[in-house]
Amino acid sequence: MNYRTIHINPTSVKSSRSSVLVIYTGGTFGMVYDTKASQLVPFDFERVLDRLPELNRLDFDITLLTLPEIIDSSNMKPDAWVELARIIQTNYDQYTSFVILHGTDTMSYTASALSFMLDGLNKPVILTGAQLPIGVARSDARENFITALEIAAAVDTDAEGNKCPVVSEVCVYFNSLLLRGNRSTKRESVQFNAFASENYPHLATAGVRIDYNRPFIRAYQPDQSLIIRTALDSSVTILKLFPGITQAVVESIVNIPNLRGIVLETFGAGNAPTDSWFLDTLKEAIDRGVLVFNVSQCEGGRVTQGQYQTSKQLLQIGVVSGADITTEAAITKLMVLLGRESDRGVAASIRLRTLLAEPISGEMSE
Repeated sequence: MNYRTIHINPTSVKSSRSSVLVIYTGGTFGMVYDTKASQLVPFDFERVLDRLPELNRLDFDITLLTLPEIIDSSNMKPDAWVELARIIQTNYDQYTSFVILHGTDTMSYTASALSFMLDGLNKPVILTGAQLPIGVARSDARENFITALEIAAAVDTDAEGNKCPVVSEVCVYFNSLLLRGNRSTKRESVQFNAFASENYPHLATAGVRIDYNRPFIRAYQPDQSLIIRTALDSSVTILKLFPGITQAVVESIVNIPNLRGIVLETFGAGNAPTDSWFLDTLKEAIDRGVLVFNVSQCEGGRVTQGQYQTSKQLLQIGVVSGADITTEAAITKLMVLLGRESDRGVAASIRLRTLLAEPISGEMSE
C-alpha cells in the first residue's frame, strides 16, 4: 500500500543520531479550526512546520506517514492494529524508532494490542495524542508530540560502548508521563492528565529534563528479531458484573455463538456472586473451551482468586486470574492468543489458559 509521507530534516541536524517514523492515524491531535466552515477539520501535515516550528530545533530525522483513511479512535478496529504492525515491520530496519499519533479514546487498547503483536520488539514505539486539537491555542498537542519524539530518539551506551535506545517497548506518552502501553488506561476526558498506570510505575517523567525510571523500563535485548503476530480473533467480549445482574443477562453474553473468550470484570480482588446459576453458567462455557479471564473493576490492586470464598469457586471451575492486568490489555491479549491457536479442543484450551495466566509482554505481575 502506498502511504503519503513527508520527510523533515531539522536544520540543526549535522550527523543525525536517530531517525523517527511518525505514523498519523487520526484523532483530536490533527485537527484545526476552519473559519469558513466554522468547524474543526483534519490538519494538512504537509504544513506541519507551520504549526510546529519547534521541529526545526530537534537533532534527528523525522518522517511523517499518514494512513490513507484517517480514523477517529472510536472507530479503531483490529484491522488497523494489523496495518500499524505491518508498517512498523516494513520500516523496522530503516528507522531507529516510531511514534504513533492516535486518538485518546482507544489509545490504551492500541498500545496493548501492539505490545503483544510486535514480538521481539527492540525499538521504541511511542503512542501519543492530544485532548485539544493542534489548531487550538491552548492545545497540549505540541508538548506531547515533541516530548514523544525526544523519548523515541533517546539513546544510551551499553557496556560494550554500543548505542542502544533508552526505551525499547510500546509506550504511551501523555501530559509529562511515559507509561508502559499495556499498563495504561484512559481515566480522564476533560483534563490533560488523560492516562494513568495504577499498577505499574511511570517509565519517565518529563519536566525541565526527562527523568527515566530505568529499573522499570524493559531491558534492551540486541539479539531479538521482530516477528509480528497479525492473526487476531475478535470472538471475545467483556462481562462486567454489578449487584443484581440477572441470569438472563449473563447467559445471553456467555452463550454468544462462536464465543471464545470473556474478560470477566469482577469486584475488588476478583470476587463474584456465588449463586449456583452464575457458577454453573460459567463452568459450562469453560467446559466447552471458552476462556474466562478474571480482571478487577478497581483501577488499582489485583485479582487474588481464592483469597475470599466469593473468588475461590471461580478458581475451582477454571477461571483464569488476571492478576493486576488492565481490561484493555486483557481483551487484546485474548485476541492475540486466540489468533495463535485455531484449535478449539480441550488441549488447546489448557495451553491458552497457561499462556493467559503468565505475563508475555510486561502486562501483568507474576
